[in-house]
Formats: sequence, C-alpha cells, structure tokens
Amino acid sequence: MIQTDIKQLSTKELLERMKDEKGVLAKLKLNHAVSPIENPAKITYSRKTVARLNTELRAREIADTKK
Repeated sequence: MIQTDIKQLSTKELLERMKDEKGVLAKLKLNHAVSPIENPAKITYSRKTVARLNTELRAREIADTKK
C-alpha cells in the first residue's frame, strides 16, 4: 500500500487496516519462525506498511492538536 492510498483513507479505516496488517505481520513472523517462508520480503513489506499507517495516524493527531 502506497502513501497516497493511505492518505485517502478515513481515520476509522486506517485503524482497521492497522489492526489487519499487524495480524498479518504477526502471522508471517510466526510462520517464518516455524519454517522459513518462501518469500521473506513479505515480512519487510508488511512491517513497512504498518509504519506508514502509524505515520499517517500520528500526522493526523498532530494536525488536530494544532487547530
């Protein structure tokens, strides 16, 4: 998910996506710990997506406090 797509989501949608993506990341990490997954880059992509979502949520918090 790219940053422009993330900026178009509502805050509620961002929170839902965050929950889903964190679940996916946890599942990928667990599966990789048990037996190596075919494409470990999926873990990196998922981790970066979580970071992008967190960044957008924090930016919105800061923008709301400045108003």
